[in-house]
Amino acid sequence: MKELITLLRESDLLNTSQMAEILGKTQAEIERELERLKSENILLGWCPVLNLANEDESGVRAVIEIKTSPEREGGFDRLAKRISRFEEVESCYLVSGGCDLLTFVKGKNLRQVASFVSEHLALLEGVLSTSTHFMLRAYKERGFLLEPEIRSDDRPLVSP
Repeated sequence: MKELITLLRESDLLNTSQMAEILGKTQAEIERELERLKSENILLGWCPVLNLANEDESGVRAVIEIKTSPEREGGFDRLAKRISRFEEVESCYLVSGGCDLLTFVKGKNLRQVASFVSEHLALLEGVLSTSTHFMLRAYKERGFLLEPEIRSDDRPLVSP
């Protein structure tokens, strides 16, 4: 039921009754399909989108680009899975471009993230280099704008 997966991607705040109504199915059909998606390891959970800008958020997040040396038999998979098991790692992706792995990490402060990179990531066999980018401010998260739209009358005047 591809429509259900599309609906889950677009609106994770709906309950099963609302999903059933939108898709023209019964609630029982939706619940069965959700259980199937869970059993096939497709649906792993729902994540809320939070705007923590106004909260007392003491932690920091960083994006780390990792260049690796792929293994003969496993390519990038073994190292990516090993990196993904660290508690600090929120997400890890194989990407194309200037690096091989793009990793999102969290920590209590800048020092903790820096220590994680220098004491754990950089020392792993197969890691050639890392480049750490600390996230300073979020503007959009998972498709949601985190700040209200600027009204047209709030925009500064542009002079020639």
